[in-house]
Amino acid sequence: MAERYLRLVAAQTRAQAQYRVSFWIDVAGSVAFGLIDLAAVLVLYRIAPGLGGFTAAEAMLIATLAATGFSLADLAVGNVERLRQYVRTGLLDAILIRPLGVLGQLVAVDFTPRRAGRVVVTAILLVVSADAANVAWTPARVLLAVVAVAAGGVLFGSVFVATAAASFWWTDVSEFANGFTYGGRDFTSFPLTIYRGPLKMLFGYVLGYALVGYYPALALLGRADPLGAPGWLRWAGPLCAVVAPVAAGLVWRSGLRHYRSTGS
Repeated sequence: MAERYLRLVAAQTRAQAQYRVSFWIDVAGSVAFGLIDLAAVLVLYRIAPGLGGFTAAEAMLIATLAATGFSLADLAVGNVERLRQYVRTGLLDAILIRPLGVLGQLVAVDFTPRRAGRVVVTAILLVVSADAANVAWTPARVLLAVVAVAAGGVLFGSVFVATAAASFWWTDVSEFANGFTYGGRDFTSFPLTIYRGPLKMLFGYVLGYALVGYYPALALLGRADPLGAPGWLRWAGPLCAVVAPVAAGLVWRSGLRHYRSTGS
């Protein structure tokens, strides 16, 4: 079954690569937008050094850990956002009659390989940021960084799927979905210590975004949490990566059962 999805992804990649100039312009654009997002962190810390109790290098480590996870999710399932168009136009009906999973088809058919450039760039910046923040690499910390990025990818991917599934109930969920996906990406670009009140509780702990950048970075830096949270949160990313897909899967299946074709 997985082979069929891989064939769809390969076909989509070959089709887009046929137009080489356009393809590489798209790759460059994707990389540029990723760099701009991370540059905002440096700009803010240039204006307000030591914001939230972290240096610019430490803040960049937090941001790049989360950004690499987000880039992986965006590459793998970010195009599930197009579900609202399929529902609105009725194209989802054609996908439902095929002998493959709906989610797998949406991800494979609309696969966008240009987003791979952002994954590579954010991963490189992660290594550079860790060096600038004087991270003392050990096998355990290397493993932690890899697991944190993977867990972040799973968490962001789950949010992409769950918020896209809202299209089964609402006509246009773009703003709602973007608030949790891209809003979550922006939230994780800065230390948790700069946030207050319900925003920090919702995005940081309920949705688990603090576990993909902030807490793994504390472990890599060997720093105590200024917020006084228990130490095990630094290693809770994998647990979140198990719970999030289950929750997203439940929302997706509920939405799919709710679907009654266009015009209903």
